[in-house]
Amino acid sequence: MVWVLLAAAIAAEVTATISLRLSEGFSKLVPSVLVVVGYVTAFWLLTRVLAMGMAIGVAYAVWAAAGIALIALIGAVFLGETLTAVQIGGLIAVVGGVVALELGAAR
Repeated sequence: MVWVLLAAAIAAEVTATISLRLSEGFSKLVPSVLVVVGYVTAFWLLTRVLAMGMAIGVAYAVWAAAGIALIALIGAVFLGETLTAVQIGGLIAVVGGVVALELGAAR
């Protein structure tokens, strides 16, 4: 259940971040509302994950890495942004670092 809640927190944060771009400086109502609701939901879900006992370092690392990777991919696929080979390598390194952090966590 903790991983489902963390995934939901990541989805809410990614939705809020993409909406931030689409809000055009908070001049569009619907994306602006999604920014606020998304970030509030993301942080509330993260507090639930932490209350369930997940280590903060692991939770935040997974959240950050997944968010970075998803935002970069969504930007490239749907928003016309580019990803260079160096950026793709950086994303792989970030995700690899989080995997190492989780695998190295004391059980």
